[in-house]
Amino acid sequence: MTALKRALLSGVATTRVGAVPELSCLGLHAQAAHAALADAGLGLRDIDGVLCAYSFVEPYPMLSSVFCEYMGIQPAVTFSLQLGGATAATMVMQAAALVEAGYARHVLCVTADNRLSGMSRDGAVAALAGFGHPEFEVPYGISIPAAYALVAQRYLHETGATLEQLAAIAVQHRAHAALHPEAHKREPITIEEVMRSRVIASPLRLLDCCLISDGGAAVIVSAADAAADLRAPGVRLLGSGQGHTHEHLIAAPSLTDFGCKQSAKRAFERAGIGVADIDVAEIYDSFTITLLVELESIGFFERGEAGPAALAGALGLNGRLPCNTHGGLLSFGHSGAAGGMFHVVEGVRQLRGECGARQVQDAELAFVHGDGGVLSAHCSLILGKV
Repeated sequence: MTALKRALLSGVATTRVGAVPELSCLGLHAQAAHAALADAGLGLRDIDGVLCAYSFVEPYPMLSSVFCEYMGIQPAVTFSLQLGGATAATMVMQAAALVEAGYARHVLCVTADNRLSGMSRDGAVAALAGFGHPEFEVPYGISIPAAYALVAQRYLHETGATLEQLAAIAVQHRAHAALHPEAHKREPITIEEVMRSRVIASPLRLLDCCLISDGGAAVIVSAADAAADLRAPGVRLLGSGQGHTHEHLIAAPSLTDFGCKQSAKRAFERAGIGVADIDVAEIYDSFTITLLVELESIGFFERGEAGPAALAGALGLNGRLPCNTHGGLLSFGHSGAAGGMFHVVEGVRQLRGECGARQVQDAELAFVHGDGGVLSAHCSLILGKV
């Protein structure tokens, strides 16, 4: 496929993130959608494809149809996707396939949930109660933090990485979030504060874990020949790929090497570039250990190098690989599938030079990655400046 036929990410938006009690889940969807349309210079009448994700607070079995009804639109194609934290990137990948195949011209990808104000703590626990293999994991009390803690224990054992290196990731993300006026958490934190925060599942502390937020995000993916319809030049999707090694942790072939290796390899091959060409990375960070193992599985760092690099500032704005420049799930916010879409939005904004104090200078290529489950489902995107 020639570059001229590659889809454009033509409009992006996020809602307010944090506690947004005045908006329902569908209200957040609508706000994100209208803002993305305004960003692209499009109207609802221009949208002929709609992709939605899922919601814990309003768990409609056909959320995309409900959203279209709510918005008063009748697209040519619509469906919902569910791949956990990989959903947002997969929506963009699917939307690009739709416009490149001619099924739609402008596809709205919208994600939102209000897990912070719309669910009680007990409700949130109940929503995740079915996590894990029903025979071999659930009866023994598995939880998502506990599963990631197993990954962390194994990684620390194999590489000699330290809690200080994990904490450095959380601190760097908070420093980036402090530069983003819309981030959920902007107060500075220190390595010592991260290491002193209460244990959630050893070795992971509270500040090693992502936030729980209300919020939404939307991205519009447009056909390459639709540039004349748009307010400004879009960002091209140069390559994408997926990788899947397991669903349940008991079936994972490794606790330190995951499907992000395959998804990234496929995306880089389709884009015709390598890891050394990337100027900025937006990589799923449900826990500090998530980012650490993914950085190495993807190939940005050799095994055991990502922790010391993070401690040395390599993930900062002026570092070797500026990463999660909005603050990521750890500090910008995490509201279900929208958490992954925040990464996509930030990648687009970095390439458009719109990030102000957190802008990576001369950014032309961005890597965006989402993963779902316990490092189970992976989708990688390569974005390029037009």
